Amino acid sequence: MFRKILIANRGEIACRVIKTARRMGILTVAVHSEADADALHVRLADEALCIGPAPSRESYLVAEKIIDACKRSGAEAVHPGYGFLSENAAFARQVEEQGIVFIGPKHASISAMGDKIASKELAAKAGVNTIPGHDEPIATADDAVAIAQGIGYPVMIKASAGGGGKGLRVAWNDKETHEGFTSCRNEARNSFGDDRVFIEKFVEEPRHIEIQVLGDAHGNHVFLWERECSIQRRHQKVIEEAPSPFLDEATRLAMGAQAVALAKAVNYQSAGTVEFVVGKDRSFYFLEMNTRLQVEHPVTESITGLDLVELMIRIAAGEPLGFGQQEIKREGWAIECRINAEDPFRNFLPSTGRLVRYLPPPQTMTAAHPVPPDGGVRVDTGVREGGAIPMHYDSMIAKLIVRGDDRPDAIAKMRSALNAFVIRGISSNIPFQSALLAHPKFAAGDFNTGFIASEYPHGFSIDSVAHTDPDFLVALAAALHDRTDARARPDRAATRSWTVVLRRPDGTRTQLRADVTDHANHLGVEIDGRVHQIRLDTPLRSIVVEGEADGIPFHAQADRTPIGWRISHHGAGIDVLVIPTHVAPLEALMPFKAPPDLSKVLLSPMPGLLVEIAVSVGQKVLAGEKLATIEAMKMENILFAQQDCVVAEIAASPGESLAVDHVILRFE
Repeated sequence: MFRKILIANRGEIACRVIKTARRMGILTVAVHSEADADALHVRLADEALCIGPAPSRESYLVAEKIIDACKRSGAEAVHPGYGFLSENAAFARQVEEQGIVFIGPKHASISAMGDKIASKELAAKAGVNTIPGHDEPIATADDAVAIAQGIGYPVMIKASAGGGGKGLRVAWNDKETHEGFTSCRNEARNSFGDDRVFIEKFVEEPRHIEIQVLGDAHGNHVFLWERECSIQRRHQKVIEEAPSPFLDEATRLAMGAQAVALAKAVNYQSAGTVEFVVGKDRSFYFLEMNTRLQVEHPVTESITGLDLVELMIRIAAGEPLGFGQQEIKREGWAIECRINAEDPFRNFLPSTGRLVRYLPPPQTMTAAHPVPPDGGVRVDTGVREGGAIPMHYDSMIAKLIVRGDDRPDAIAKMRSALNAFVIRGISSNIPFQSALLAHPKFAAGDFNTGFIASEYPHGFSIDSVAHTDPDFLVALAAALHDRTDARARPDRAATRSWTVVLRRPDGTRTQLRADVTDHANHLGVEIDGRVHQIRLDTPLRSIVVEGEADGIPFHAQADRTPIGWRISHHGAGIDVLVIPTHVAPLEALMPFKAPPDLSKVLLSPMPGLLVEIAVSVGQKVLAGEKLATIEAMKMENILFAQQDCVVAEIAASPGESLAVDHVILRFE
């Protein structure tokens, strides 16, 4: 076994590998950019080396710097995590040539599967179902349109070296094909240094289901069941689960057999994932093979009890798997939510900055220990309170994983865990995750990869997370305020009357009377004739509020604001002012200050790099036309005109780093 390994990555996956290595008695070396000097993975590792400036192309993507770090530290092996150099065959070969062990498949396997065109041909030869399409690299956007017309819309445009949703577009007509081809090439060139693009038929109502495989150097290959990854936004996974609620046993076994056949065909030696698109009739087709550890690997660990990182390390050290297909268990149901630094109420724009508060829910299971019989909660993260979310890397803050007895139990556990996950200082997608879990179609398992686009066609808004019992939020606000008041007025009456004022961004407000009465172990809160019995089990000023409401346990969040409370539960939130009832008539007279008119300027909605200004001074622009492009967290974000206008001034230049609300354009 290795004495010391280097992790050629950052964030939560670097922390994840370090934890397993430590349990195995292996020393770890972290590498980091200048921006990550104080990152969590740097603190967790036994030693750390700086490998360059913040941009990944000058640090984490430079193979020579990683290899030099291995030599300087004496690391015998390198684990690449996911992303960055994890599926770079040239890097794996360089590592091997330097006498360092690559904790992953051999470079020949990566090369065979890393090219989507070549891998599709190899899969077909191995007897794996493949999708009809054009398998040769496409030279121009016009060629792409002609090919798409021949295949028949809709089509999927994919960069050969793409991954993580980058270099991928679905096109439904000639215009979308022309634009999507150009964007795919640009994203692939910038992210992977390879701008080859091909096109294939897009399976309508598709589900994205993948099979986890393992192979060793002794010819043993197995599959560890499937993961359902169909809940996606912009082709990036949002929620993953294992097993799939859609597959029957026959389809599951057939997909597993094909995945193993492909792994054998390339002499695969590590953990890998064979991704399939599955039609509504359960027909399935090969998409690609990811020759690395997947972001969503914890759900597989949760139902099998296996530590995939440990297995990767042992396989790389030459050990056999030690178990066969029949010994792999499948117990319970696991779900993973990706907690990202983005604002779901502003079209998921990236949110960077400092984590003023970061309090994940308590963990009751990890990859390093057996899963508890009744399941539990796991948090894989690479951040800590007070740390920063930089603009240079992807937006993931953490992965929240739960395992339940069955799917309904897992959903309930996840909703409770999301309620208890505190993130302040930046925005997160937790409200969006809560809304998805509460959606009737998700609960029924009735979804495909187009679920988010079809269910939220106009984007995500406050209305998307309307609470099923809004009075509960009001009653909780009244109970919290009443408990705070008790410290100041211990001799108060047995029943207190409060007015809860709901304040909305547009200035409208609603007043609701709440009468609070003391009982032996709870408060009775009466609103409109209905009494809520609320027991609070957490101390004053705790953001996470735990207790019981009408006999049902709950977690919620309560923030004190300058003039009131912000109450959040199941993704929904209300801003309220709680005042004595006799003051309510005066509060109703308070004026509302309208926000400033911003229709004459284009502001940067996020921190990022201004890549392009698509208009000129004096140009007449129609609503929907492209104005500018900003690159943030490795993704291109195009800003469009919201109304007809004339450009009066260009206030920023391409190549300039922008802050939130930086003025880009002014209009007449």
